Amino acid sequence: MRLRNNKNKEEILSSSKYLIRDDLEKNMGRWKDVFKNNNPIHIEIGMGKGKFIIENALKFPNINFIGIEKYDNVLARALPKIPDDLDNLLIIRMDAINIDEVFNQEIDRIYLNFSDPWPKDRHIKRRLTSPIFLEKYDHIFKDKKEIFLKTDNVGLFDYSKESLSEYGYKLSDVTYDLHSNSNDIITTEYEDKFIEKGIPIAYLKATKND
Repeated sequence: MRLRNNKNKEEILSSSKYLIRDDLEKNMGRWKDVFKNNNPIHIEIGMGKGKFIIENALKFPNINFIGIEKYDNVLARALPKIPDDLDNLLIIRMDAINIDEVFNQEIDRIYLNFSDPWPKDRHIKRRLTSPIFLEKYDHIFKDKKEIFLKTDNVGLFDYSKESLSEYGYKLSDVTYDLHSNSNDIITTEYEDKFIEKGIPIAYLKATKND
């Protein structure tokens, strides 16, 4: 979702030590060197205003997190929220379509939280769980492939279940109402709004070993 233009956007982006938005390809295959450790790397594609990825980085210091977002206005809202001493978090400005040009067999988990559902049939290829993107993910995963998905859109969720299964992923923890059984969940900004309105959240884990 596009936000209103932030007048201080460029100042925020240029001054953040967490943001990488140029020459991303130079780090391809060496993101562990950027983090200066061999810890697992989890990425969130479409991180929005950052609540989910920041809270995960705070809770799990032995995991490296990378938030991916393509809109500068959104990044300008997220970056000021990051604490000064969070060493296991980086933010990348990029379009997810180029993800296999930035990572190479080094990602352990992908989070897809409230991705654009692209509901029209002619836009199916743009869905982040379409075969086009699943093939790209093949190139960036290190060993075992893990995709965690949350959405309020039942159509996207049903499509994703079918697409992931057909691509060889094993699905688990599949639910159309995530918050009916658990309260110990790190949420996104969207998710908090949906919960407040009583809108159920669909969720699944997809894993693949090959």
